[in-house]
Amino acid sequence: MPPANFMLAPINPAGAAIPGISSAMVVERGRLMFLSGHVPMDESGIVLRAGLEAQLDQVFKNLNVTLQAAGATPGHLARITIYVRDLQANQLPAIRRARDRFIDLAQPPASALIGVAQLFHPDVLVEVDAVAVLPPGAPPVPLVQLNPLKEEIHP
Repeated sequence: MPPANFMLAPINPAGAAIPGISSAMVVERGRLMFLSGHVPMDESGIVLRAGLEAQLDQVFKNLNVTLQAAGATPGHLARITIYVRDLQANQLPAIRRARDRFIDLAQPPASALIGVAQLFHPDVLVEVDAVAVLPPGAPPVPLVQLNPLKEEIHP
């Protein structure tokens, strides 16, 4: 599997920069994979009732399982978005610690951190969605036809 750095090119212009993220990522080649919001649930679908950092660790574990199922790794992430319920500035160190255990620190993905009023379940503190670039050796994914039209509609 080729390393992600042959498919992704970080853009980091001079000036103000946020530690641990790339300002932008250019996808040089590969297939895009859009990861839905992942939440802190275990394999049986039970929400992890824990603090923010522990929930983030579970979310990133779940993201990694999805990435591996497609033949990718966290190093193939082009972008992540972290949604935190009732976000407070003092939570930033815990968020960065958990994120930094998961991402490729040599080439971090473009990132966004968004505070929200609530998520789908009262015990869920965090949700993360992402975009990854699948490596050329990733297995093919079966295509699914969505909403096939039974008849053409003509004006």
